Amino acid sequence: MNIHFIAIGGSAMHNLALALHLKGDLITGSDDEIFEPSKGRLEARGLLPNEFGWFPEKITNKIDAIVLGMHAKADNPELLKAQELGIKIYSYPEFLYEQSKNKTRVVIGGSHGKTTITSMILHVMHYHDREVDYMVGAQLEGFDVMVKLTEENDFIVLEGDEYLSSPIDRRPKFHLYQPNIALISGIAWDHINVFPTFEGYVDQFSIFVDSIVKGGSITYNIEDAAVKEVVEASENTIRKFPYHTPEYSVDNGTTLLETEDGPMPIEVFGKHNLNNLAGAKWICQQMGIDENDFYEAISTFQGASKRLEKIAESSTSVAYKDFAHSPSKVEATTNVVKNQFPNRKLIACLELHTYSSLNPEFLTEYKGALDAADIAVVFYSPHAVKIKKLKAISIQQIADAFQRDDLIIYTDPKGFKDFLFSQEFKESSLLLMSSGNYGGLDFKEVKEYVI
Repeated sequence: MNIHFIAIGGSAMHNLALALHLKGDLITGSDDEIFEPSKGRLEARGLLPNEFGWFPEKITNKIDAIVLGMHAKADNPELLKAQELGIKIYSYPEFLYEQSKNKTRVVIGGSHGKTTITSMILHVMHYHDREVDYMVGAQLEGFDVMVKLTEENDFIVLEGDEYLSSPIDRRPKFHLYQPNIALISGIAWDHINVFPTFEGYVDQFSIFVDSIVKGGSITYNIEDAAVKEVVEASENTIRKFPYHTPEYSVDNGTTLLETEDGPMPIEVFGKHNLNNLAGAKWICQQMGIDENDFYEAISTFQGASKRLEKIAESSTSVAYKDFAHSPSKVEATTNVVKNQFPNRKLIACLELHTYSSLNPEFLTEYKGALDAADIAVVFYSPHAVKIKKLKAISIQQIADAFQRDDLIIYTDPKGFKDFLFSQEFKESSLLLMSSGNYGGLDFKEVKEYVI
């Protein structure tokens, strides 16, 4: 097929473009800006646009389909030309469904944990040489790309995002996949710019459960009250498999998972990751992997990129970066690192970077999220607030929201960096939580300083 991507530079979009290129399709694309790593990956495959911008003259009747990214606007000149010519226009999830409608679709949903669970499943499949198609939101060790599409594989594993599909399709992405096998890891209010109430947000998961094909299954975290209520209220004729956090212990910084054959050391740690592991096990078993084979493979899983990713370690200190930004995930991640290294000073830094986290009304949800840290730091950029066209927030509003008297707050990247590099990291754990980079922090420098 001849497929044109409008907003090809997005994280998900460029990975789909690469997957289709490797499959043999003819791919073109446009974008008004493209950053690394998307830029380098597209360039390496000859898919980087010659110049940035929107060029309606690129859109001709020779194009079989358009894939429209969320970064584009509804009045995008290329989109308008495609509509005028009557070319088939797909959102990203619509196109993935079109490519997988004859496969067994495994969709992992949840406000948090979905990338890790999807990554765990793919790691286990890869370990046992089971070929599957996939779409995952993080770069994985042993995988060249984050999207893989083939004609021959029976299964496709999809990370099911609840954010909107495209500028002209306001449905959440995971409503479009129609899974045969599904999972929900947890529900914690997010994307408040799209779902202004918690009830409206929860409704999206009810629709997801009802979208599972008849006779399919839902695997769900029974420890999450909202998940339990959504799944058990559904009248869809599907099988329901609850899971919970398995027994485990921590011995001198090593997590030991309790199995029938005794304690087994694993690389990942923290209650939420053990909970994720339990969900991944259920899904893998439904995909034909028995319990012993799952444990053998999962013992070597080191985590998904940016999900409690270890960036530095010495004999007396360790540093992690994590994608955590929602209040529940920030609290869970902070608690996990403190519990794993209880005798070390924990320096926890959070960048408020997303639309939700920079919303004055939503800020109060962060109350107590950093309480487990010995030193708690929040960084945000007033410039980012302005760019996102949000209401200005003050340092006092942040202090009031977290309700921690000794909270340290920075709005200047240099001030935050100077603070970080003035710390004594001996007998310490450093946790950097953000979906951004603290205004340009070089994580290689952090590694060298911590070590």
